[in-house]
Amino acid sequence: MSADDPCQLAAGLLASAERVVILTGAGISTESGIPDFRSPGGLWDRYDPSQLTYDRFCASADTRKTYWDIATQSYPVMRDAEPNAAHQAVVEIERAAKLLCLVTQNVDGLHQRAGSSDERTIEIHGSAMRAKCIDCGMEHDRATIHDRILGGDATPACDGCAGRLKPATISFGQAMPEKETAAAFSAAAQCDLMIVIGSSLVVYPAAGVPEMAVRSGAPLVIVNREPTQLDPQATVLVHGAAGESMSRIVTESGIHR
Repeated sequence: MSADDPCQLAAGLLASAERVVILTGAGISTESGIPDFRSPGGLWDRYDPSQLTYDRFCASADTRKTYWDIATQSYPVMRDAEPNAAHQAVVEIERAAKLLCLVTQNVDGLHQRAGSSDERTIEIHGSAMRAKCIDCGMEHDRATIHDRILGGDATPACDGCAGRLKPATISFGQAMPEKETAAAFSAAAQCDLMIVIGSSLVVYPAAGVPEMAVRSGAPLVIVNREPTQLDPQATVLVHGAAGESMSRIVTESGIHR
């Protein structure tokens, strides 16, 4: 095996690291059969995002109906998907007591289903696996809400206050969760290795997490099929499938049990 094999180089960094921060994007879940809904031709490509902002959701019942229609199409795809080898590799890193924090841009819940702990997982864009009342904050089981919508309740209301229910995801124009965002950047400033898996690194503030890690002196590994704007700052670039690449990195690091 070549000494400059990128997976081998990344494995060496992982073997010596003690405080790893991982950022994952849509590319880690496409191998589980979940499409990038915001890519050209994707589900969101059929709607005008400017008409589906958070402010419009709050103000308009028609917007809420459209939003829930989109969410009802995407939810079963995510609900029925299974974690893949890349998700399992992230779990192995946590089990080896090397994971400081997992920051995911994904809303599909696959990391937790693979075995990643809630304590070390930050869903920086929220979760489609839950619904939340924007009036009282009460959380609702998404499966139950999905059944209600299929039964004809196009704009479901909160069971607690009859307020406006919304998937617990961050919408266009909605403020990012302050606590989670601050925790992600704090972890990045403390890590001794940053690994990006399947993120195009164009959506902020999530894309700023690896930038923070690099500014703080941590080596950066990017595992992504396509180039990213942060490639020039990366210590190791792995241009390949997330599952195969991360499986090799974890196995060759020696932490795999």
